[in-house]
Amino acid sequence: MPAGNPVAAARSQPKSKTSFPVRRLPSRSAAATIARVCAQVRREPATRVKVAVADIDGVLRGKYLNKAKFLSAAEAAPQGGIGFCDVVFGWDIADQCYDNTKSTGWHTGYPDALVRLDLGTMRRIPWDDNVPFFLGDFVSGGAQGKTSQAPHPLCPRQVLKRVLRRAAKLGVVPMCGMEFEWFNFAETPQSWAAKNYTRPEPITPGMFGYSVLRLQQGREFCRALMEELPAFGVPVEGLHTETGPGVLEAALTFSGALEAADRAILFKTATKEIGARYGIMPSFMAKWNQAYPGCSGHIHQSLADPRTGRNLFHTSKGRHAMSPLFESYLAGQVAAMMEFGPMIWPTINSYKRLVDGFWAPVKPTWGIDNRTASFRVISGSPKSTRLETRCPGADVNPYLAMAAVVAAGLEGVERKLKLTTPPIRGTNQGAEKVARAPRTLIETTRIFRDSAIARDWLGDDFVDHFAATREWEWRQWLDGVTDWELKRYFESI
Repeated sequence: MPAGNPVAAARSQPKSKTSFPVRRLPSRSAAATIARVCAQVRREPATRVKVAVADIDGVLRGKYLNKAKFLSAAEAAPQGGIGFCDVVFGWDIADQCYDNTKSTGWHTGYPDALVRLDLGTMRRIPWDDNVPFFLGDFVSGGAQGKTSQAPHPLCPRQVLKRVLRRAAKLGVVPMCGMEFEWFNFAETPQSWAAKNYTRPEPITPGMFGYSVLRLQQGREFCRALMEELPAFGVPVEGLHTETGPGVLEAALTFSGALEAADRAILFKTATKEIGARYGIMPSFMAKWNQAYPGCSGHIHQSLADPRTGRNLFHTSKGRHAMSPLFESYLAGQVAAMMEFGPMIWPTINSYKRLVDGFWAPVKPTWGIDNRTASFRVISGSPKSTRLETRCPGADVNPYLAMAAVVAAGLEGVERKLKLTTPPIRGTNQGAEKVARAPRTLIETTRIFRDSAIARDWLGDDFVDHFAATREWEWRQWLDGVTDWELKRYFESI
């Protein structure tokens, strides 16, 4: 995963007959680009366009637009856009409305908010008649067409952009790449509901990591992922089986942080849409079964020079080839990552993954090429030296997880923090005095809500709202009656 020139990385996007090149728009040519994109869409045989935004939980919410509607919104850019109900920030993953949020709710009437379409995210959807597709950002603070519009404080993509603007002031470009592990089941929404959401059937049995045999048995699904995802502007660097029945792992190609987060959220949705074609239901749940390892969402990072693209994490003189900047970035994550806990462990289930002996790290430790540490230093070539943050699960909202890890790292850069602990050896050898990560969502939410660091980097509005949504999630769990309780108490108590 080389941390190369971000400009060159954007230009190196895979192209095919079924894909648009994915790139960021230079502001000085915005008008020309808008005209070019609109002309391209007009020429498309598809009569519709798909647009989507990310909700708080990292679920894409979107709609089809007819061409005329899309072109009207696109031609009004950068100040124009489309109206989109702000309920996407006012309800949970099951569409149940929060009763404890201030920014939006029944008290505001769930009005439309303005979504600006990011024309630089243009893609075709190969499995959906090559329909053009665009991501959007919520904006607030002014009516459509007014220059007073500002980034919406609750929009996950805007939260990441906020962190990246601060990175730019520090003179660095965060480069990232995500890896996902996920289980695949021979289920449909109908079959899963008919089974009362119990006993899902994995597509293959047994524990068989890095299995060539299992890849061959699922070759049609795997081939579709490897061919159709790059055609959708989501280049996959590698795909293999992991330990567990029906589990796969994919590594997405390194890029600038915003592009990496776009790819990650599109990867999860696209994998589900492709899987449905083969009668497969992929699940990015952090831990679906107590007997099996959980599913991770590791984030690889480095910082690049904005002028040359040089990897600022590498030096030939530092210990482990780590530059002083790299050490400060790592020290920031060691010191501050736990203050962003619910952004990397966002669900009740996330914490079921944080158990000893199942690969997921349970302490904020660092190590040299040590997969039992939370922060794995990969000391390689001038291009490949990087940090792998192994804490997040596959259930993250990629925009928020990436914002969290980059903010924690840059907190160390701003404060010029030094590493005060040695790297761990083996499984937490040398970390006996390091406190374990919290085991519940409510614990990390309270730390996050009270964190001056999180508020400084993410803003009070976002911290208050996101903390309220996680407190709501905790209450839903407290009110629920689980299969575990029925099995344990129903007859015997």
